[in-house]
Amino acid sequence: MPAWQILGRGDRLELVGELRLDDAAAIWSVLRERPTPQTIDVSRVTLIDGTVMALLAELTRGVPAELVGARPEIAELAHLYLGAGPIRPRPPHEAALARLGGASRRLAHSLGDVVRFAGELAAAVVSVARREQTANWRSVPMFIERAGADGLPIVLLLNFLVGFVGAYQSTDQLRQFGANIYVADIIGVSVTRELAPLITAIIVSGRSGAAFAAELGTMRVSEEIDALRTMGIAPVPYLVLPRVVALAVVAPVLTLLGDVAGVLGGLVVGVTSLGLTSRGYLTELRSMVVASDVWTGLVKSAMFGISIALIGCRQGLTTRGAAAGVGHGTTATVVECLFSIVVLDTLCTVVFRGFGL
Repeated sequence: MPAWQILGRGDRLELVGELRLDDAAAIWSVLRERPTPQTIDVSRVTLIDGTVMALLAELTRGVPAELVGARPEIAELAHLYLGAGPIRPRPPHEAALARLGGASRRLAHSLGDVVRFAGELAAAVVSVARREQTANWRSVPMFIERAGADGLPIVLLLNFLVGFVGAYQSTDQLRQFGANIYVADIIGVSVTRELAPLITAIIVSGRSGAAFAAELGTMRVSEEIDALRTMGIAPVPYLVLPRVVALAVVAPVLTLLGDVAGVLGGLVVGVTSLGLTSRGYLTELRSMVVASDVWTGLVKSAMFGISIALIGCRQGLTTRGAAAGVGHGTTATVVECLFSIVVLDTLCTVVFRGFGL
């Protein structure tokens, strides 16, 4: 049984299923036996090739046919082949089961993209391990500069303000118990273990993750990635791995500098509002914050950086459509990055606590 059907009566034509190039001859033999349609219903079409769209253009030559129920990608193809004829969008109201099926299909498609990207990434790592020249390592310093040096001012400013606000919010409670000196403990542990890695990762995801998705998405829709494949250059080792390495290096460095900025924010509040001295604050900080507090935060930030780079690159490489597709991929990148940051932070916290860290 073919994966397509042609239904309808009179001047109304309804297409169903997948209309591919392989079935073009059979489709044309059915179409030319029917009268020239005034309305073409494609609401039940899941896929249509340019060849079949060209057949519809030939069938409706000289007749202002109306296309009904077209999906966005089909409408775009119809504009190319059928001209500027009226195209009514798919009806907005669908049955609950149909909406559930559409959501399940989109989820399965997204999961397929994730698995496919993971396979390409694993193959790229093996390829680079055998032949280092397959990766564009010369671009790593540029990405480090863009993601690190260019983003350093906002990272320092936000971490300083977070440390300042955290210390300021605790001043009343500390004064009640005469525990002013413990502001150094609160800020030191919270900043090094949680706040600095999270704030830095959020900034990196909004700057670098979105930028990676937009860059690769633009390359995808402008067919630059296809041109790389034509020249025998695999896009994942050439475009993805340098960005992953850059963020894996940059994120811990930014986090370490963010630790310093956050601690200084707490120091300002301790000196100005709690009557502490700089020496006393730093002495208490040194006695409370241990090496494990710092390096656990750095491990988290490295994982955050890798996940941000992978999400941004995957969204860019799977972009479809034109400018709207690039915008959607960029937005989805930021949302997925924030979600992954919270999930990874939770997992790392549980694991570190399980090891007594």
